[in-house]
Amino acid sequence: MPSLGEKRRGKRHDGSKAASQNTNAAARFGRALADNARFIGTWFNKPLLTGAVVPSGADLARMMACYVDADRSGPIIELGPGTGVITDALLQRGIAEERLILIEFDPDFCTLLRHRFPKALVVQGDAYALQKAVDPLLFGTVAAIVSGLPLITKPESIRLRLLRDAFNVLQKGAPFIQFTYAVISPIPLRARGFIAERSSRVWRNMPPARVWIYRRFDGPHIRQTRRSALALMRRIRERTDRLGADLRSKVISKLPQS
Repeated sequence: MPSLGEKRRGKRHDGSKAASQNTNAAARFGRALADNARFIGTWFNKPLLTGAVVPSGADLARMMACYVDADRSGPIIELGPGTGVITDALLQRGIAEERLILIEFDPDFCTLLRHRFPKALVVQGDAYALQKAVDPLLFGTVAAIVSGLPLITKPESIRLRLLRDAFNVLQKGAPFIQFTYAVISPIPLRARGFIAERSSRVWRNMPPARVWIYRRFDGPHIRQTRRSALALMRRIRERTDRLGADLRSKVISKLPQS
């Protein structure tokens, strides 16, 4: 049974831990408020460049990061990181900060990113001119590209060119990950040369958003992925047909006999 002194020390420890947690929570809240203020100011000055009034929420950032394979070697490029919400999610995913290349157009955001992520490579440049921005930096292909750009606001030709440039630097099977507030894909799905998948809608983001993942349609990895997806669809269809047949049989069996 603990002594009175041990109980008091335990209470002091619990009190210190709670105080530390409250301090951290207050610091995160203050940082979020400051980031929102920066975003709002930038949006008023350059609404089409910023694309959102406030940064992406933590839930959306985690959804984007979960599509990055942390075990795949090579650098990871983030386009339009802003204040670094998605960057934080990538680090929480287990990706080393040294692997990150952050391409940001706004010089004030670049200064902020260099302060918050000193081990990452922050490049001030135009993410829509992707190859020009990264060609001097890369000595191989990259493991993933994560985009926070307001892609849906750009002409279709610019969106398709960005995806084509991304595929030129991505490893085979590696993803180009893009979020959108729109109900449709930010990359026209009628375009050829890639396969796309989408996440569920992140309702806790403001406004609600969805993540789209694009991979170039070539190489054994993509062909295998497509074969696996088609096989899964066949199994689902067969199971649905069986369940439908069973349900019809049960309904018929309960009908009064004439």
